Amino acid sequence: MATSTAGGGHRHHHSTQGQKRSFSIMSDTEYKERGNRCFAARKYDEAIQCYSNAIQKNPSNPIYFTNRALAALRLNRFEDVAADSRAALELDPSMVKGHHFLGQALCELDMMDDGVKHLQRAVDLAKEQRLNYGDEMTQVLRHWRKRRFAIQEEKRLSEEIELQTYLARLIREDRDRQIDQIRVTSGGKGDTPEVNDRIASVERYSDNCMAELNNLFAKVDERRRKRDVPDYLCGKISFEILREPVVTPSGITYERKDIEEHLMRVGHFDPITRVTLTAEQLIPNYAMKEVVDAFLGENEWALDF
Repeated sequence: MATSTAGGGHRHHHSTQGQKRSFSIMSDTEYKERGNRCFAARKYDEAIQCYSNAIQKNPSNPIYFTNRALAALRLNRFEDVAADSRAALELDPSMVKGHHFLGQALCELDMMDDGVKHLQRAVDLAKEQRLNYGDEMTQVLRHWRKRRFAIQEEKRLSEEIELQTYLARLIREDRDRQIDQIRVTSGGKGDTPEVNDRIASVERYSDNCMAELNNLFAKVDERRRKRDVPDYLCGKISFEILREPVVTPSGITYERKDIEEHLMRVGHFDPITRVTLTAEQLIPNYAMKEVVDAFLGENEWALDF
């Protein structure tokens, strides 16, 4: 029994020693590759541990921080995502994924203004560096811009309703104050025709003020409704409202400056259909231009969307 116990302890000692040797033998690159395999298997906690080991081995590689940030993003650990993304950007301020993951984390943490700025920066840097991430980054940017706009709309609606309620209360309070004053100054005459006429006059004036107030807010009822720009009026690359729409031979409509920049920086192909495409093949989409102009004419707020 003693031999067995001693042997068991001896084996455990060797196991611990083996783990230590494993850590010292494996390189940061090997830890990163193991982390990538864990990530692909959706073992995000294990992936995070591997990336942490890689960072411990080599804390100067920003890729290890963004890899760990992405794994944390899958687990909704947004504060960790933000911390790792910032660490990556300190090492490489022009790192696309660093801005992209930081932007997502900040948006999830209700810091949407800063978050959208980083998401936009990621899209801009990807274009500058001629990196092709497909529509993924622009779709994320579009999603959070719409979310931010929706929140701003909710706030606007609430403020308008609060303003109308406040003004209506002032009108009623002013009416009651004037009626009380009439009764005080009537010298106790009570419900005489003269007093009743003066009170009726005040009530009519108050009713007119209330009607004007309601009419004023009725004119902005359309603006009170939640506003949104239909996706078909937005470019397929930037997801912003089309200003100069052009159509490709494949029938896809793009914003001219976006598709021309794609052709120049990324390659001569349609980013959606992947069919060969040149700038000379782009044709102005006048029908879409008319639809966009009509929409903007009826919805001036969309100019700031």
